[in-house]
Amino acid sequence: MLSSHSLAALLLGLSLPWSTSAQPSPQLQKRISAAIKAAAHQTNPDYTAFVNPFIGTDNDGDVCPGASLPFGMVKFSTDLTGYAPAGYVANPKEKIRGISPLHDSGTGSSLGTYGNFEIMPLLCPKGFDTCTTTLAARQRLRKLNTDDASPGYFAQTLDNDIKMEATPTRRAGLERFTFPAGSKPYFVLDLANDLPVSFAGGTLDINPDKGRITIGGRYGSSFGPGRFNYQAFACYDLLNGGKQKLSEYGVWTGDTFGLDAKGLGQTHLNLTLNLIGGVYQSGALFSYDVTPKAKPQIIIRVGVSFRSVEQACANAETEVGSATFEEILARAKAEWQEKLSKVEIDVAGTPANVTEMLYSSLYRASLTPNNATGETQGVFEDTSAFYFDSLYCSWDTFRTFYPLLALHSPVEFAQIVDSYIDGWRKNGWMPECRANNLPGWTQGGSSADNIVSHFAVNYHNEAERLGINLEELYSALLADGELNPPEWNIEGRQINVYKQFGYVPFAVLDVSSTGRQTREGSRTLEYAFEDFGIRQVAQLLGKADDVQKYTNRSLFYRNVWDPTVVSDGFKGFPQKRYSNGTFAFNNPVDCSPNDHNSSRACSLQGSNMNGFYESSSWEYSWFAPHDTAHLIELMGGNVTFVKRLDHFFDAGYYLAGNEPSFQTPIGYHYANHPAKSVDRVREVVFTNFDITAAGLPGNDDQAAMASLLSFHLLGLYPIPSTTQFLILSPFIPKYTIHNSFLNVSTTVTTLNYDAKSVQKTIPPGTAAYVQNVTVNGVPSPSRCHFDFYDVFRTGGEVVITLTADKTAADDCLGSLPESISTGGFAKAR
Repeated sequence: MLSSHSLAALLLGLSLPWSTSAQPSPQLQKRISAAIKAAAHQTNPDYTAFVNPFIGTDNDGDVCPGASLPFGMVKFSTDLTGYAPAGYVANPKEKIRGISPLHDSGTGSSLGTYGNFEIMPLLCPKGFDTCTTTLAARQRLRKLNTDDASPGYFAQTLDNDIKMEATPTRRAGLERFTFPAGSKPYFVLDLANDLPVSFAGGTLDINPDKGRITIGGRYGSSFGPGRFNYQAFACYDLLNGGKQKLSEYGVWTGDTFGLDAKGLGQTHLNLTLNLIGGVYQSGALFSYDVTPKAKPQIIIRVGVSFRSVEQACANAETEVGSATFEEILARAKAEWQEKLSKVEIDVAGTPANVTEMLYSSLYRASLTPNNATGETQGVFEDTSAFYFDSLYCSWDTFRTFYPLLALHSPVEFAQIVDSYIDGWRKNGWMPECRANNLPGWTQGGSSADNIVSHFAVNYHNEAERLGINLEELYSALLADGELNPPEWNIEGRQINVYKQFGYVPFAVLDVSSTGRQTREGSRTLEYAFEDFGIRQVAQLLGKADDVQKYTNRSLFYRNVWDPTVVSDGFKGFPQKRYSNGTFAFNNPVDCSPNDHNSSRACSLQGSNMNGFYESSSWEYSWFAPHDTAHLIELMGGNVTFVKRLDHFFDAGYYLAGNEPSFQTPIGYHYANHPAKSVDRVREVVFTNFDITAAGLPGNDDQAAMASLLSFHLLGLYPIPSTTQFLILSPFIPKYTIHNSFLNVSTTVTTLNYDAKSVQKTIPPGTAAYVQNVTVNGVPSPSRCHFDFYDVFRTGGEVVITLTADKTAADDCLGSLPESISTGGFAKAR
């Protein structure tokens, strides 16, 4: 989703806050800097110490800094007021509503995602009946400069000096609360309030003998049809193995118009959806007996489930048991260390900010999607397949997230692919934007095609060992590519008219399916690239007729190219097109950063007349990753292409935070000017990314930005649905990528590396441009690209030698990156 403007805000007409002063503790950055400095002298550094979880918690980055495991189902974080899709925001003016165990990270969805089962510690000096239980009454500001987090840990202190901490397992964890000396700990636990305000009924039960509260209900999608609901459950164990004693307990109800009722000693709530509208607030209220004048510390064990309260309790019992807070934190840190150490760098030779950006990005690139295997519901209940939730949106993640996963974590990649294929098994089409265990809105079509095809072309030799049947994978692809779903708002594509006309027509009569009739230009471009993904797997499986068919369909992007449209002196742009073949003109500037009409609809709104999704025609005119060579012809040849590409950036049409622009800075490679790509990527990184809370160019898009930045720093860019990497100039003098499944390690060494080149503008005379590339001592056939099968599958040594001679380096000295129209991708590896 568009990172510089939240999609949901555009849909809902919300105003977004300006960037604010961030509030993580200053000690956090001091700790990270000290760890990076110390690691220069260590052989086995603690990579978790390099991670700043607060990057992207400002500037609408929507990152969740909460305590989680890699792909963990729980993410313990506070929920704040205002626009806070991930619960937490850095803005110190927003108030804390409570801490809750379920969140997503890096999504611009609705008013928020999850935020179920908020618990808020309270001071109620005048007793039970005076506690502030309703959402508006209990909210408090934070104590400034106390927010802290690291992989597997989150902490925040309220302005009344109550400190909240959390540490996770996959489906459970521990919350720890430290109260001011002499105070009596009270807690309010919320049944009905969640971030999207979507409560659709639920129950809560207090068992005072067990010291346990079970809670569950039905809630609404954060990015999908509002009529869909999912179920979620939680189990709160209050006694810390008998070390804590309850004092009072009961239930409460409230609203915003005077209702504020409490029932001391009552143990049950059973509430339905308030059909007339509004949230009928409700939950539990309880307190503890503590030693007078002491500084009370309360530990609460939390388990969650999407199946039942019984399973939520079982998850807490099996995953946490009687372990201490420190033991759970140590386990979580160990899991993160194992994940982060898959990429090892020369810390001593790398600028500290690059180290912090890289490992913080690698961290976020393992936060989601959420592994909810064993927690399935609806048509997926009791499935034998892996199940991952929060796949939204595949349009965001197919470009860089899954290619990064393919480099070092094929096991997790295969599990997620299994989850995509299981979507086809159960629903007939692979999921596109699944969130909250519910179908979400499609954006570009069936982008899952490019995700599973990327897996297939990179790991077809290992697919069976990884649990993937390639024929079944191909059947799922064909369903997306051939079968019209009745409702393509949430799965599949509007494939019937696309096949009939060779593009998605504007204002077409479609009597066989339903969907929002917008984005015809961008959907055509995306459908064509999805067909390229199908073509790649057909080639892999030796299906010659399908190879020809889907090769031809992958060229349908050309059918929306209007050669007569002129903008800023450049000729030829994609446009919407009627079914009779005539084009429907839209100014290519519309929906770009240079569009001065702030009321123009550019997203999923039914009034989006632009023809493109969250983009301008200027931006989408570069999108044919499989056939850029022909785009160059359409634009008038290499010289004009380079001038136009320069203008795209210099005139301000580029959006670093928007996925269709991801590959564009490296587009110079295709015109045989790789040195210009090096310059442009340096500019892109240091204009749009840094190590502050506002250090992302908008929404992280479920680590799409994190994985893009990771590739930029490593000096690579992947072409999805292929095994090809474009070669750039690494920001790091040496790194090793470990693939434990393949049992190989690949070390990339940057000879003549000069840290002075790692800035927005490369100083003249500084070695930064690729002079030559060798793979295991053999010169690469091109210094612009190499192949996964020759490099990361084999392992060994890659040497990228840099030079300060930009002119000499501005040539691929061999083959250009592949394009269909020039005979590229002619055989499967």
